[in-house]
Amino acid sequence: MIFILLLVIGVFICIGYTITVGSADIGFFEVYKILVNQIFPDAFDVGDRADKIVVTTIRAPRVLMGVAVGMILATGGCIVQSVLRNPLATPYTLGISSSACFGAALAISFGLRMTNSTIAVIMSAFIFSMIPVSVILMAAARRSVTPVTLVLCGVAISQVFSACNTILQYFASPETTKDIVFWAVGSLNECSMWMVLYVGITALVFVVAALYLSRDLNILKMGDDTAESLGINANNVRLIAIVIACVCTAVAVAFTGAIGFVCLISPQVCRIIIGGELKYLIPSSALVGAILLIVADTIGRTVIAPTILPVGAITALVGGPLLVYMLMKRNNSMSV
Repeated sequence: MIFILLLVIGVFICIGYTITVGSADIGFFEVYKILVNQIFPDAFDVGDRADKIVVTTIRAPRVLMGVAVGMILATGGCIVQSVLRNPLATPYTLGISSSACFGAALAISFGLRMTNSTIAVIMSAFIFSMIPVSVILMAAARRSVTPVTLVLCGVAISQVFSACNTILQYFASPETTKDIVFWAVGSLNECSMWMVLYVGITALVFVVAALYLSRDLNILKMGDDTAESLGINANNVRLIAIVIACVCTAVAVAFTGAIGFVCLISPQVCRIIIGGELKYLIPSSALVGAILLIVADTIGRTVIAPTILPVGAITALVGGPLLVYMLMKRNNSMSV
């Protein structure tokens, strides 16, 4: 509980600090005054109108979106690793990212030029990311939903959509191919406040649902026979948890692209520190994911400013060595 409390404080500090980073000089407390005024108008006296515009239209949307997406990805990774009993498993393992990338690539190649809007990309990515969920449901209807079945279905789906995406890029123009690759890496550049509302609600609902399932998932880790003896339908719990994780991850990926490594490293870091009890691991993983993503995004937009590096590349560069270091410190922590 102390660790979770410290993470909550850390999230609020990171939100305030990362919004202050940029060419416009805006103070830490000034940021929160402006944000509070958006909920309670005229609660604080904010003098400079330009600062308000910078915070509400440019910096706050990408930071708040980073918090919401980080929570979704980390919680999804925690749930999938627990259900599949595999420390390397994530929703991306089940084909969410590759199918969403292909859907976005189709919209970029055909729909986006006609609509001149990001809505076409978001909708196409989400619709195609539902295909792995449908395959998992169909597989569950024909046989037991074992971890091996889920992983094999995910690998097959990922390979199919990766191949389709490669073929599409092969025939696309250089400019379109560049846009597809940039989207696939993941970025917060196109975020707006209306997007934050949808993804933020999804993040909160996902964390609450995961906490509701945490007791059954803890029992499920002891084996299907033990779970059945305690009155828990192992197949149903596993299927519900996987579907919820995939759908919520699909929402995040549809809005920001396939930001990698957050769903892998966040649960592992928390598991090393506080153990595998999901009642505590789920909220702590969500908070660590939020901090990791907004810090990585801040690094990406400041390290070689004014050029902004894609946040997906930064999360891998920062998270990879950190995970290796922590695993070397505790070589028994890869168990789920």
